[in-house]
Amino acid sequence: MQPLSLTSLTIQHVLKVLSFCAILVVLMFYLHHQAQSLIDGPELSLNETLDLVQHTRTVTLQGDAKNIVSIHLNGKEIYTDEDGHFSRSLVLEDGYTIMTLTAKDRFGRSTSLTKEFVYVPATL
Repeated sequence: MQPLSLTSLTIQHVLKVLSFCAILVVLMFYLHHQAQSLIDGPELSLNETLDLVQHTRTVTLQGDAKNIVSIHLNGKEIYTDEDGHFSRSLVLEDGYTIMTLTAKDRFGRSTSLTKEFVYVPATL
């Protein structure tokens, strides 16, 4: 068997090398996509911006959580749907209230969101 030279490369050899490279690129893309949630860690977001001053006693917190195993609102566990959406009502105390939303992933990494509210009853 003779060693390959540039002149002895056939279309079959070129196609084999290109196929191998294409499979390798697809495999690398797939592995990166699957590992992205491990790399990113837990993510939290609220869907709407709530004002600091509230004139109703109750506010509804709606948002999304990704890459989590647990989520807590002021230390109490809440739950998400299959897509990671959550919705929870929060009763405001008279005056100043701090809301803390904390999520953890399966590796123990955590992230938090803190929001402050001031409840001022509406005057008639």
